[in-house]
Amino acid sequence: MNIYKNLEDFRALDNAVVTIGTFDGVHVGHQKILSTLRDCAQDINGETVLLTFFPHPRLILHPEDDSLRLISDIDEKVQLLANAGIDHLIITPFTRDFSNLSPEEYIRDVLVGKIGTKKIVIGYDHRFGKDREGSLQDLLDHAEIYGYTVEQIPEQDINDVAVSSTKIREALIKGDIDTANSYLGYPFQLTGKVVRGNQLGRNIGYPTANLHVEERHKLIPAYGIYAVEAAIVEPTSIQTGPYNPHPPERVVQGMGYIGTRPTVDGVSRSIEVHLFDFEGDIYNKTLRVKFLHFIRHDQWFENMQDLVDQMAIDEKKVRAFFTH
Repeated sequence: MNIYKNLEDFRALDNAVVTIGTFDGVHVGHQKILSTLRDCAQDINGETVLLTFFPHPRLILHPEDDSLRLISDIDEKVQLLANAGIDHLIITPFTRDFSNLSPEEYIRDVLVGKIGTKKIVIGYDHRFGKDREGSLQDLLDHAEIYGYTVEQIPEQDINDVAVSSTKIREALIKGDIDTANSYLGYPFQLTGKVVRGNQLGRNIGYPTANLHVEERHKLIPAYGIYAVEAAIVEPTSIQTGPYNPHPPERVVQGMGYIGTRPTVDGVSRSIEVHLFDFEGDIYNKTLRVKFLHFIRHDQWFENMQDLVDQMAIDEKKVRAFFTH
């Protein structure tokens, strides 16, 4: 997959088959659309192009609204789209100027002029251009003028995307990782740098890696204990050019914790991972943590020994999950 950090970096193709969207999570609903995109490209010996935006359009158009929570951060999304077999990924900065293009300017200058669109794969509810005035009908009306065809994604598939996204978010908020993962088609993940904590876990026999998730709009699952797999990964610096994801250095099973550590009077949220049978210095490394199963909700204990006793029970349950 080739990455382009904006439209100016992209050189128009002879036979581009294009779809557009945020594709947050690249879940099973999105994967049906991407399968259609690949099939259409194969039919006309074309190349697949996905146009997405960063930052998320809602952050620019509605900066007062802080409710947006992303299933995947930009690095995770890039990796997922590469895994989905996309040829070209354009991550164009979403700006007010871009949002003010008229529907015809958007079609003429962006889709045709910049990308070289010969076929666009799009849903019935896709909106674009100034005040979101552009619609599927505009794309159909201008198709003959600008020399492209339109493949309409079935309404059911578009609805599947919306339903999947909603169910994933609802499930994660409740800690229902099994349901979330079934709609994602892969394990939900958090990516962040390992930072120094207060060493409490080490003192009670459960050393943990404290994770700093940089994307402030990333959705964080329900507070509690989870069975996880963690891998040290190379931090992604998204650059124009071929994308070659580095394989993880090592995948380690472990026990994940999200919460405020109420037993030790914690107030701020902490994301920690206790890695099983692991030794090594991973401070300042980037860790990708996959959430596989929910064990229990966060809770307060009267004393540290009760906490340690419960963690031993949690560890037994997590290890049993991995061996069942």
